[in-house]
Amino acid sequence: MSTIYEVSKLAGVSSATVSRVMNDSSRVSPKTRDKVLKAMEELGFRPNSIAQSLASKRSNSIGVVISELQGSYYGMLLNEIEITLRNAKKHVMIAAGHADAAIEEDSIEFLLQRNCDALILFVEAVSDQYLRDLKKRGVLFTLINRQVEGLQTQCISIDNYQGGYLACQKMIDAGHTSIAYISGPDWKLDAMERLRGHRQALLDNGLTFADELYYLGDYSEQSGEQGLAHIHKSGVEFTGVICGNDEMAAGAIVTARSLGITMPQQLSIIGFDDAYFSRFIYPRLTTIKNPIKEIGAVSANRVLNSTYGLKSKNLEYDNKPVLIERDSLTTPQA
Repeated sequence: MSTIYEVSKLAGVSSATVSRVMNDSSRVSPKTRDKVLKAMEELGFRPNSIAQSLASKRSNSIGVVISELQGSYYGMLLNEIEITLRNAKKHVMIAAGHADAAIEEDSIEFLLQRNCDALILFVEAVSDQYLRDLKKRGVLFTLINRQVEGLQTQCISIDNYQGGYLACQKMIDAGHTSIAYISGPDWKLDAMERLRGHRQALLDNGLTFADELYYLGDYSEQSGEQGLAHIHKSGVEFTGVICGNDEMAAGAIVTARSLGITMPQQLSIIGFDDAYFSRFIYPRLTTIKNPIKEIGAVSANRVLNSTYGLKSKNLEYDNKPVLIERDSLTTPQA
């Protein structure tokens, strides 16, 4: 295997210059950089990443802890984070937390032990105090889908309460007064905030939240199927159903179709997230847009700025939810 000294000899430069090229330093002229890169290519030289990280005190790696590795939401988020970091010539190390405090903490510590320069965290179970202590330890991180007192500048999330309110208000404005609700898990803050907004919209319009028209789901398509079947069996009439995410809405549509319910004429449905498939299912899904790709890019750019001093411009996002109206919502039949 060739060495840095062989590269410097072939290129006619010092080993320090070769090192600066390896670390992408701006203190090297384009002409010299080209000579060094050609020498590296001719010798088949591959920089030792461990040695580079020891010299620069940077691994050029970002750790990502994500709640799950399955589902369209997480896939879109991870894809945008990886693309943004790769374009900045940084590598990504991913660990799943599975919404378990012990696993999330273990994943975070694992990534730090692997010398990740910073972290992007989508964690749901670790305590706020653990995250505040992480900051005190000097760990650089961005926090997605969560708000923690004292870490506000590091948090990125949409207003889930307002999103839940907006979905319900739109259903009411369309003429629906008996509205079912299939929620995400009651231990997830985003799910409960969406439900809280839904309840408040009903209250503000003089409508009652009916327990018979409520089902506690888990954000999966299966719980959407089971939820609508459960609510339908209650015998209480309803003309609309709002789901805590698009996956559950897709499942509810499957059940409605199996029950012979015509949509949207007999049943209107609203989801949440604007997942990639929401415009392709039938009827095309009316939903609340969750700017997943934008949040992924912003979280990555903020880490790049705070960790490497890069001047990324894409640092802000709009946390106000927007309703995307398609075909699954209409005025109820008389």
